[in-house]
Amino acid sequence: MATYKVKVATGDDFLSGTLDCISLTIVGTQGESHKQRLNHFGRDFATGAVDEYTVQCQQDLGELIIIRLHKERCSFFPKDPWYCNYVQIWKTTADDSLPILLEHRREEIRAKQDFYRWRVFVPGLPNYVHIPSYCPPVRRNPNRPEWNGYIPGFPILINFKATRFLNSNLRYSFIKTASFFFRLGPMALRFKLRGFVDCKRSWKRLKDIKKVFPAYKTVISEYVAEHWAEDSFFGYQYLNGINPSVIRRCTRIPDKFPVTDDMVAPFLGEGTCLQAELEKGNIYLADYRILEGIPTVELNGQKQHQCAPLCLLHFNQEGNMMPIAIQLSQTPGPNCPIFLPNDSEWDWLLAKTWVRNAEFYYHEAIAHLLGSHLIGEAFCLAMLRQLPMCHPLYKLLVPHTRYTIQINSIGRAILLNEGGLSARGTSLGLKGIAELMVRYLSEITYESCYPPNDFAERGVQDLPGYYYRDDCLAVWDALERYVTEIITYYYPCDAAVEGDPELQSWVQEIFKECLLGRESSGFPTCLRTVPELIRYVTTIIFICSAKHAAVNTGQLEFTSWMPNFPSSMRNPPMQAKGLSTQETFLDTLPDVKTTCIILLVLWTLSREPDDKRPLGHFPDIHFVEDAPRRSMETFRQRLAQISHNIRQRNKCLPIPYYYLDPVLIENSISI
Repeated sequence: MATYKVKVATGDDFLSGTLDCISLTIVGTQGESHKQRLNHFGRDFATGAVDEYTVQCQQDLGELIIIRLHKERCSFFPKDPWYCNYVQIWKTTADDSLPILLEHRREEIRAKQDFYRWRVFVPGLPNYVHIPSYCPPVRRNPNRPEWNGYIPGFPILINFKATRFLNSNLRYSFIKTASFFFRLGPMALRFKLRGFVDCKRSWKRLKDIKKVFPAYKTVISEYVAEHWAEDSFFGYQYLNGINPSVIRRCTRIPDKFPVTDDMVAPFLGEGTCLQAELEKGNIYLADYRILEGIPTVELNGQKQHQCAPLCLLHFNQEGNMMPIAIQLSQTPGPNCPIFLPNDSEWDWLLAKTWVRNAEFYYHEAIAHLLGSHLIGEAFCLAMLRQLPMCHPLYKLLVPHTRYTIQINSIGRAILLNEGGLSARGTSLGLKGIAELMVRYLSEITYESCYPPNDFAERGVQDLPGYYYRDDCLAVWDALERYVTEIITYYYPCDAAVEGDPELQSWVQEIFKECLLGRESSGFPTCLRTVPELIRYVTTIIFICSAKHAAVNTGQLEFTSWMPNFPSSMRNPPMQAKGLSTQETFLDTLPDVKTTCIILLVLWTLSREPDDKRPLGHFPDIHFVEDAPRRSMETFRQRLAQISHNIRQRNKCLPIPYYYLDPVLIENSISI
């Protein structure tokens, strides 16, 4: 006879427990136990419980290699989900090449691939999860009881029940799901009662825009509302705003942007010229060519407009990034003037606002939706389908996939569906946003996803006052060191990497389903060395945590003052100077209804998660060995030092930059 002690922990989230019968089978190198039910007098496997059991076997099973948990309906109770946090048992290390273990891993992978399947979202974009029993809601009769997420004033329906079909390790907790929608609904109702969502006219006065969120105030949101029209703040946002990865150093003025020295000399300072500033590395360019030719839609019965501007900036002696020339088309000509800071007040302000409108699309569609959410979901799904739960890479990555599939499913249901909030709040509509993302995915490269290389390639690696870059590199370094410690513990040599078929299948699936097999992307189809694996895994974790935080956390602070980040433009781009007035400016901005729709979206996406897990905090036990757990603690200590450094620096800044403070970065894309 052999006796084994077993400890089973159930998750802490609401409804994590189960009334089902849980049984256990232990598999070792010398045999397999018979199936034994884990049962005490009274309730087992309640939420937050840690239950201990004694399991008797007829023989010593040798080195333990598998613990099988069996879950079956109990008596007349309906079958329900269960979140098993961890199982502990007396065991020793086993050889991963044992046939019985390999077969168990294959069975697990087959089961997960059968449940989690790829589905085309939009041709040309990363594919996403298709769970047969999960369907995004469609617009139906609000009186139908199963469609219980009707938002007053916004004809969109949310199917709360559909989310129950997601695996309990992936979906939101009940509290998080409820709070997400209960925040959205009352705010929408408030807009409805105040008459905003039925008002299709222009804003009468700029200051009236503050009435949308009269109680929302932060240091940054107040600064934006006060300084949004200033050139220095316009330039600052390229460095430390919510889309800080656009500008690049300009060494030659492009032919399509015929800026001359006479045009910009008054803005460069005394004793210099455009060519001299180019040679010094003080000229920067923001080029929105990717927007060229994308069609627009009608909103509230009015045709909308967009443009693909170019903006030239100068980093001056005072340390400010200043716009010095703006062209609202990729094609110069007599109907496409180059706007300058010494033009009339409203001409220059409207030209800058057109650039901010282009920023809206580059940020929301490319940097945020595609660059974080859609790519992050593909990483997550490939992991679920190709890596067994006992795989060290699964254990390393799974905290950084928490809730990603859930939030994306909700997003497709309420934001990215026909008639959804995005379709009714943006000039491009769903079709235009999709085309923009398809264009970008066809150009994205593996090197551009590697922050040190991205900064160097854009020529901004030594640009002063670029706090996003400084914090980004600090967090990247901490992540890379953490990943290195974990990877080198489990992969002592290159042969271990190249010879891991599950790892290679995971990499191949990401290349196929996320990058759609595009070889020019430079994304690997296989990994052969330990350094290659370290960089690959670090990139994935960074995208799913820090990169998302940088583009998501500050959305409402920089956009609650709508003129700083307009989602639509109702008049075409100016073709001549001297015609802009305050009235034409207000008539070009989004109308009241469109403003409220898009701010409702951004308000919802910017709310603090209710059960946030900051970067480096791993309450679920996946690694049981001492070495990786020590690495986790060291990682947290490094992040704590980074957080301290950021907060000390921000004390001296007029505009604090804290979006990459590790305590504000979440482990995963969950909002």
